[in-house]
Amino acid sequence: MALPAGTRIGPYEVLAPLGVGGMGEVYRARDSRLGREVALKVLPEELSSDADRLARFDREARSASALNHPHIVTVYDIGRADSHSYIAMELVEGRTLRELVASGPLPGKRAVAIAAQAADALAKAHTAGIVHRDLKPENVMVSRDGFVKILDFGLAKLTAPVSGAVSHAATAVDATRPGSLLGTVGYMSPEQARGGEVDFRSDQFSFGSILYEIASGRRAFQGDSAPETMAAIIREEPESLARVAASAPAPYRWIVERCLQKDPDDRYASTRDLARELADLRDHFSEIDRSGISVPTAPLPPSRSKAARILLPVVAIDAFALGIAAAGLWSSRRSAALPPAIRALTYSGADQSPAVSPDGRTIAFTSRRDGLARIWVKQLATGGEAALTS
Repeated sequence: MALPAGTRIGPYEVLAPLGVGGMGEVYRARDSRLGREVALKVLPEELSSDADRLARFDREARSASALNHPHIVTVYDIGRADSHSYIAMELVEGRTLRELVASGPLPGKRAVAIAAQAADALAKAHTAGIVHRDLKPENVMVSRDGFVKILDFGLAKLTAPVSGAVSHAATAVDATRPGSLLGTVGYMSPEQARGGEVDFRSDQFSFGSILYEIASGRRAFQGDSAPETMAAIIREEPESLARVAASAPAPYRWIVERCLQKDPDDRYASTRDLARELADLRDHFSEIDRSGISVPTAPLPPSRSKAARILLPVVAIDAFALGIAAAGLWSSRRSAALPPAIRALTYSGADQSPAVSPDGRTIAFTSRRDGLARIWVKQLATGGEAALTS
């Protein structure tokens, strides 16, 4: 039952309701001590006696407060008053991605800008050993000036920090056991839908589902019922973004496809790598948009098995080899008029086997620059680079 305006909970005065979620009701409230407005999340009174819900509620606050990042909502206070448990958080004036996508897919540049900010926040959380586990459009808020905030770490699972990073969160707690389901149907990862153990790569899958939706205006996985939707997540592939969001930049589509791989090992080994690729795409998007340049891609079949993913680079190599022949013919015809020029295109020292695209605008090459043998592509006009294979 919604609390009426004027209700006081500890030092906070409820002003108006903002929304309702699985973990509680959210209100606009005023902090009488500091004279500022906050978002006050209140656990319903009838659930306050539920030890598990209270523990998850407390974990939400502790997880989020441990993360100091501009794209993660700031937690100001946690407490209990008059049988109400609450969290006082930063009030973000704006709309959720669910509200933004309700009117259709987002323009490419805006989708990439939102994705880059959210990925940076996820990378911060994952480095601290925190997995969100309930990423969905309702939990990503976009302020009126386009600033992104990730909300609701109520289902967060604390894991061991990576690479010696120090987590200032509370003692790590394994919030779920194999066979239990936590999350939102439609945005779960396959391992989450099976009730298995999850790690940061599960968040990548959920994030990929969000990126698919904001670019296409449709959900990546949706059945007539929750069990059918979960079965689709586990067994089926979403329709290719090349078909349902043809205007989305090719590197964006590749990023989404990699996030939505069924096998966690086929996703990003580090969410920081995912964030870097999105940031690079964002930083070069305007140049690509003005020039009309995009990386050519062949239509993909509805389903991409492991075999299909292995064959794709081979087909790409053949296409680029044809490009080399075309470039050679073009070069021989102009050699009498223009002297040859040589310039460096990559600088990592781990790149080899270059091939030029048929239109002469893109270079493909193999590289072990990040410790993995992968195929990369580079836009000659903008200098932007992106990994093509995993």
